[in-house]
Amino acid sequence: MVQGEVLSAEIRDLQCQKGVLPNSKLKNLGPFLDSYGVLRVGGRLGNSDLSYVAKYPAILPNKHKLTNQIIAYFHLKMFISVLPPFFTVGKCAKLYSENGKTFVGANLEIKGLLKLVKEPDEKLSGFLSAEGIEWKFIPPRAPSCGGLWEAAVKSAKYHLKIIVGRSNLTYEEFLTVSIQIEGILNSRPLCPLSSSADDLNALTPAHFLIGRSMNSIIEPNLTELSEGILKRWQRVARLMPLIWNKWHRGYLSELQQRNKWQFQKKNVKVGDLVVLIEDNMPTFKWPLGRVTKIYSGNDTLIRVVKVQTQNGEYKRAISQVCLLSMLV
Repeated sequence: MVQGEVLSAEIRDLQCQKGVLPNSKLKNLGPFLDSYGVLRVGGRLGNSDLSYVAKYPAILPNKHKLTNQIIAYFHLKMFISVLPPFFTVGKCAKLYSENGKTFVGANLEIKGLLKLVKEPDEKLSGFLSAEGIEWKFIPPRAPSCGGLWEAAVKSAKYHLKIIVGRSNLTYEEFLTVSIQIEGILNSRPLCPLSSSADDLNALTPAHFLIGRSMNSIIEPNLTELSEGILKRWQRVARLMPLIWNKWHRGYLSELQQRNKWQFQKKNVKVGDLVVLIEDNMPTFKWPLGRVTKIYSGNDTLIRVVKVQTQNGEYKRAISQVCLLSMLV
């Protein structure tokens, strides 16, 4: 009855099978009338396992709520479609994000939508409550509070844009590249796994997700070949070494800048874990080693170090190693 009063023009147009007028607020929302004459929002969840009400929510004709609830529906769709795949590598108890209006609005609207839907799908409501996810926001206009993850996201987006560029990838191809980039980010060494001089392993983000470091399949390097002679799958495979080479060199450079003061003030010492800067390293491979001997210059600063790795002992200039400091 309320729909008939407030949205009478849209209902009349749909009954005449003309579709709503171009100036209607519902034009881009796929509105339709169900078998009971209720005006509902269309969408791309028609083949999902959600209940009918969750697939096609009824339009609430409150002028102040109409747009918000439509937006909430799509935020909800994003929420339930993104989180389950994310949990396949590890379930989180807390979800951190910036304090942008999009994220805050999604959080509020999802809660409001669940309250307004009288017959929510049991799977959906059960998922949100059983998972016990706490969504936390950093302070407004304080990106420095999310500095580490913001830097990682910025780096990934930058290299994805530079390397992938305008490549015409299918959804599956783009998903493959994105997952591989996720693996690259989660493979980066953060700090020594222990203080033992015999331990040549570093703590990585992957340890928090799967309990160990990341592995990858060694594939032929196609970067030197012309893209025009490659098959489609080879063109996609060619992107990963390009992204890896640029990203891991950038990360090592960042490590050097972050610890530059330590080399000058504290100097590196025997037993420290370092990452060796090597060219043409396979994806996910970070050559690690322990400093076994140091060589000082006339200014008493360390200029050369001897490093014990899994493949032997090598001398390297201090500019060719990155110090991994213990977290304190």
